[in-house]
Amino acid sequence: MKFENMFTPVTIGPVTVKNRFVVPPMGNNFANGDGTLSDRSRDYYEARAKGGFGLVTVEATVIDKTAKGGPRKPCLYDDSVIPSFRLVADAVHAWGAKISVQLQHAGPEGNAKLAGYPIKAPTSIASHTGKDVPKEITARELYALIEEYGDAALRAKKAGFDCVEVHMAHGYLVSSFISQRTNKRVDEFGGNFENRMRLSRLILENIRKKTGDSLGIICRINCSDDTLGGISLQDAATVASYLENCGADAIHVSRAVHIRDEFMWAPTCIHGGFNADYVTEIKKAVQIPVIMVGRFTEPYYAELMVKEGRTDLVAFGRQSIADPELPVKAFKGEMETLTPCIACLQGCVANMFQGKPIECLVNPRTGRETELEAAAVKKKVLVIGGGVGGLYAAYIAALRGHEVTLCEKKEVLGGNMRLAAYPPGKGDIVGMVRNYIVLCQKANVTLLTGIEVTKDYIEENAPDAVIVATGASPLILPIPGITDSSVLSGDDVLSGEAQCGQRVLVVGGGMVGSELAAFLGEAEHEVTVIELRDKIGADVISEHRKYLMKDFSDYHITTITGAKVSEFHQDGVSYTLEDGTHNCINGFDSVVLAMGYRNYNPFGEDVDKLAKEVYVIGDAVKARRALDATREAYEAAKNI
Repeated sequence: MKFENMFTPVTIGPVTVKNRFVVPPMGNNFANGDGTLSDRSRDYYEARAKGGFGLVTVEATVIDKTAKGGPRKPCLYDDSVIPSFRLVADAVHAWGAKISVQLQHAGPEGNAKLAGYPIKAPTSIASHTGKDVPKEITARELYALIEEYGDAALRAKKAGFDCVEVHMAHGYLVSSFISQRTNKRVDEFGGNFENRMRLSRLILENIRKKTGDSLGIICRINCSDDTLGGISLQDAATVASYLENCGADAIHVSRAVHIRDEFMWAPTCIHGGFNADYVTEIKKAVQIPVIMVGRFTEPYYAELMVKEGRTDLVAFGRQSIADPELPVKAFKGEMETLTPCIACLQGCVANMFQGKPIECLVNPRTGRETELEAAAVKKKVLVIGGGVGGLYAAYIAALRGHEVTLCEKKEVLGGNMRLAAYPPGKGDIVGMVRNYIVLCQKANVTLLTGIEVTKDYIEENAPDAVIVATGASPLILPIPGITDSSVLSGDDVLSGEAQCGQRVLVVGGGMVGSELAAFLGEAEHEVTVIELRDKIGADVISEHRKYLMKDFSDYHITTITGAKVSEFHQDGVSYTLEDGTHNCINGFDSVVLAMGYRNYNPFGEDVDKLAKEVYVIGDAVKARRALDATREAYEAAKNI
């Protein structure tokens, strides 16, 4: 597929963008503490421009010093930052891309402790639990703020930016004025639609007044707040039309406020293009270009949306983090080399909220785009283990010029990550495993399966460096009956090596057990989950957990929490509750063990003697997240 429509130019006001691929604004915490863009920021954005994106957007940038929502956010409220922004603009322009910057006031989502000022909002309503109740911003402050938006846009223009994007979504300040749910004012900024849009209109007028017609103005709006009384699709279409009449050059359609952030950064189980019907309605309301976002990984549906005239540009948010070369690979027809975002949220969203530089599970080179160099001395490298940690380590080592062999004792590559793709909604993970295999093949890694590496094997092959990536094995606690042949392994059930009866007891309700339960529930088994902690899926990221718990409800999965299993039986278990009550639950056709994993390192204390250089990575050190495995894989391969 040639993606012909995605590679046609499009005009946003005075700016012609070479294609329809957009990097949207995403907080990355690469900026300096003083609000300037760092060298790391420049390298990050340049990599996406080099990768073929037509429009690259710098993340939410603070326009008011009293409203800084994070310690490493870029700022445009002072002229001193202009040179750093110009360096980024020049780097992006060098690859033929256009650059925009999102202008933001966090409003009720701000951070009073960090900024040193109280957070402000149209009305004194806290955005969600744990947030300070904001102070109502005065009309006088609003008129001053309008000037600050224009001043920030002018600074962006002086720095060589092509567009600015005014953030009017996600419950931040401007969004909270538009929504009747959060705007209860009775002055000229509250009440009817015209008044609630007044702030948006005056901001656009001020930007145009100060920057003229040479700067494209994009407005990012919600297609829905996904909350009762918040912005609806009907509201959003009207808002888009109104903004067009106010002089906006494009509409960037996003979705939801933070209390429904599963629609802001959708988890793995949400399909790409899930906002399509919303965007279609908004596109009908305007003549200016529309940018849509919605967990796109591959460009197939994006091409269709543009072809059908349902959108004009498509933002590949987290996918541009996972693989900055998406457009180039699509243009060349090299889709199997595309590293897909699996929407895990482990390194991007989690780090963003903590104020730490973002990471990416599938692309550990995020924010480190220029540091990888060819090896000064070419070495013979043996990687033991074909999970994603081993595969990525092999790929990076080979990319640096080493002679790399990877050995996996099973016949199939992918390790536990491949099994993680089996539960409902997790199929994208297969794409990651397949991509890593292809990257290794293209880098000339020798991939050997069905080979269990021993010390004799290592001595015979005499590698200069060894990377031990043997992963983890199921956790088997010293509980009577746990090793009985009637107790099935969750891994065996997922892989099809073991078959369950109708009534199934899953022992362990963390991520492993709860996803296994959903897998069985979908197949119409009658499932019960017993868990030591007082909450099922306690270790599951909140956006994922919302959908996982919906599976529990839909499939009528029974749960027992706060229960310590004391003995396994052929058809059930004995357990003790927190209050000391002893119980027994029996009558199951199958008992399945899913209590997590523990590290597996077959070489033990002798591991350091395997070669001159030895690196133990990922779950072979300690059973943790795949994010840790791929990060350590990158570090090991980089250091050889």
